[in-house]
Amino acid sequence: MSGATLVAGIGNVFLGDDGFGVEVVRALSRTELPPDVEVVDFGVRGVHLAYQLLDGYDTLVLLDATARGGDPGTLYLIEADEPGAATGGGAVLDGHHMSPDAVLALLDTLCAGTGSTPPRRTLVLGCEPSSTEEGIGLSERVAAAVPHAVHMLLDLLRSEASRRELRRTP
Repeated sequence: MSGATLVAGIGNVFLGDDGFGVEVVRALSRTELPPDVEVVDFGVRGVHLAYQLLDGYDTLVLLDATARGGDPGTLYLIEADEPGAATGGGAVLDGHHMSPDAVLALLDTLCAGTGSTPPRRTLVLGCEPSSTEEGIGLSERVAAAVPHAVHMLLDLLRSEASRRELRRTP
């Protein structure tokens, strides 16, 4: 998968706006994407995401509800720090409650054991949730942000493709 981009929708659809990433993946299913982009709905399967990353992706984009104190529906594009930095490098293995930083910490551990390398670049396309209480379906403001997130992601993928081309050009 060298040079490929993995777009990973994560979140729990039974916790309201926590299902943001899953909904963006669903919306992307109606969009034609470049052949080097793989989009997967991981939901709450963080361990599966970590193992999938062992296939060797250049870029990882996590789609997730991201509480940062803004108004509900606010979109954020966050350049993640080096994998494992947020957790000190130790992953807690709970397959149903793994945050993105725990997934990246687990990936560091798996890479060290297999000789694989983590993605060169990790980004989070997040949305400020209104509610992550039990319940199915996104709040009105977060649902309204989904098409904007798709547009933002498509712009990001075009930018990533251009960056790869520049690196290949002698």
